[in-house]
Amino acid sequence: MGTADLLHAAVDGDDGVLPFASRAHAGALLGRRLTAYRGLDPLVLGIPRGGVAVAAGVAAALDAELDVVVVRKLGAPMQPELAIGAITADGTRHVAEDIARRVGVTTEYLSAVSRAEQAEARRREERFRGSRRPPRVRGRAVIIVDDGLATGASMVVALHAVRREHPAKLVVGVPVGSREACDAVSALADEVVCLAHPEPFEAVGLYYWSFPQLEDREVDELLTDARTLR
Repeated sequence: MGTADLLHAAVDGDDGVLPFASRAHAGALLGRRLTAYRGLDPLVLGIPRGGVAVAAGVAAALDAELDVVVVRKLGAPMQPELAIGAITADGTRHVAEDIARRVGVTTEYLSAVSRAEQAEARRREERFRGSRRPPRVRGRAVIIVDDGLATGASMVVALHAVRREHPAKLVVGVPVGSREACDAVSALADEVVCLAHPEPFEAVGLYYWSFPQLEDREVDELLTDARTLR
């Protein structure tokens, strides 16, 4: 299937056809599918950086509190772009054991890269949150948002981390994802809302006309704007 075919693959549901114009556009459409949570004091958590731009649209649609759950990829030795797992600021970790075995990851390497990435996740979470207290999770409907699910590794570890804080309901919201990744996260979430499941699934950025790399300051602005709106 060529690029043009991929970009015009059919979308499950009635929220339009790929590609999304931008992350903001995708967030607005995703918010429309999640309106059942409006008025229930939901918490929307974006996975930085790109996921926050989508989450901001969801939070606006639901009049919800917006915050972050920072997830850091664990890169393979000599191949840092290859994810062998992911970790959050609180140390919740998920390792793709098959990939780790295939590339020869040692226990010592895994411990070292986990410590380094957890520290970076903690630093980023503190940067984005500033002096604000972490949001209350217990007893609330929590919607974790990313700009897409390719493997689902980041979302899996985010779900494990948030589940530890006892939300009343744990929801995954993404504009686009592979069926395999959505199936993987559905085992951990109470509900998964994904607007599109193009087949075959390619890189997430293919399903957006505009998909720039976001800077930390842009994430800061999205979080500040969301607080101002509420």
